[in-house]
Amino acid sequence: MNIEARKIEFIKEFLKLQSEEAISKLEKILKKEKITSNEKVFNPMTIEELNKRIDKSESDFKNNRFKTSSELLAKYG
Repeated sequence: MNIEARKIEFIKEFLKLQSEEAISKLEKILKKEKITSNEKVFNPMTIEELNKRIDKSESDFKNNRFKTSSELLAKYG
């Protein structure tokens, strides 16, 4: 079965659903997939952008503008 036929079968089954919960779950999956698909579009930075980011990171480190891994784990872990 090709992708178009699978989509049509999926839509037919979706239209038969009567459960709000099932529809909500499928909506969440679709939204998550859209986000994931958009993230796959990767635009690499230029060498200039990379060097600017490195310079800023090094400056931040020299000026104690950073968090340790322990601090991050305590906050988000």
